[in-house]
Amino acid sequence: MPATATTDPDPATDPAGRARHLLRTAREVADDLAADAVPRDRAGLPPTDEVARLREAGLPAALVPPGGTYGVDWRTGCAVVREIATADSSVGELLARHWAHTWSGRFYGTAAHRATALERDTAREQWLWAGTVHGAAPEGGGPGLTLTPLDSGHLLNGRVAVDTAVTVADQIVVDAVCAVTGDLLVVRVPPGRPGVSVEPASDRLGQRVAGAGDVVFDRVTVAPAQVLGPRPHDTESTPPHTALADPALRLALCHVGLGIAEGALAEARDTGRHAPVPRPAAGAPAHDRLPAKDPDLLLAYGELASAARTAAVLVERATETMARALEAGPQVDPEEPADVAALVATAETVTARAALHVTTRVLELADTPGLDRFWRNARVLTAHRSTAHRLRDIGEHYLNGTHRLAAAGR
Repeated sequence: MPATATTDPDPATDPAGRARHLLRTAREVADDLAADAVPRDRAGLPPTDEVARLREAGLPAALVPPGGTYGVDWRTGCAVVREIATADSSVGELLARHWAHTWSGRFYGTAAHRATALERDTAREQWLWAGTVHGAAPEGGGPGLTLTPLDSGHLLNGRVAVDTAVTVADQIVVDAVCAVTGDLLVVRVPPGRPGVSVEPASDRLGQRVAGAGDVVFDRVTVAPAQVLGPRPHDTESTPPHTALADPALRLALCHVGLGIAEGALAEARDTGRHAPVPRPAAGAPAHDRLPAKDPDLLLAYGELASAARTAAVLVERATETMARALEAGPQVDPEEPADVAALVATAETVTARAALHVTTRVLELADTPGLDRFWRNARVLTAHRSTAHRLRDIGEHYLNGTHRLAAAGR
């Protein structure tokens, strides 16, 4: 079983040691998940066992914005997501969305002391976050939820599709329209509240263990402290640090896509090394060329490894740029979110293409049971994120330097 995080270095005095320990723990968890990834994918059950493994290792508690004595920096959190996704991209996506959603208090203007308290509670209680916000929804669309004001707080009604952890999350983040003012508000709701029900998705093509489904809110009371803040209707009124919310989530998911490509390549390579050398057909000349020495095979794997590594360079550059913007917080330069979003869109486009290409091609190169799950997972992860839209956004930013890209939510 994966090691627990009880021996973590003190993050207040040794943040670098904390990061190293966390990455070692993530590798141990990834090895554990890889051992039974195929049967778990085939079963497609809610991720109850998987979340228990993550909690045992302390990963949900660790993947919280840095707060001095808890949490980690953006770079380390993304590295953990990528490590897990290489072994099981369903669990990687679950952790990526948790990681991005734990920043919600900072993104949506929650008072600093309340955001800090929420992050500290998340670390202490090992809360797992899930949800969906319109600004982070693929290809736009509006929230299907409404908030009706009360004397104190609101009533939340409606149905929303959530990509991960609907049956196991501790906090669900959604945005909803105020029925009186028309304002868009981002709120968090513990799923155990009266009036909250979940409907897990079934028979998914891929990402089967991510825990996707619908969440239904029927007159759910939302206290004032559960309102994280407003989500502006337009880019002109969006604060720069709020504009980082959507690209941050998309970048976390880039690490999942990169993990899929790297995991598929590694599994095809490692299983191929142990494949028997085929016998020549009757009457054909004998040969002693091993599969791993076949020039055509070397060429194919060289191409795939290059595609994955090219995507990795772009994702890592976008991660570093995002990290600097997040560290600036509300003081981030107003011009920076659009630049960050353009870089994230570039990384997203290249990573999606690499993941789909690699996972398709390895099926032709290696005859390994379960290898198809990488292709299915890549298809589902990228299906609702249009490459054409991303390329148009990149072109618009390149030609016009527009701010729209950062907060468009497409």
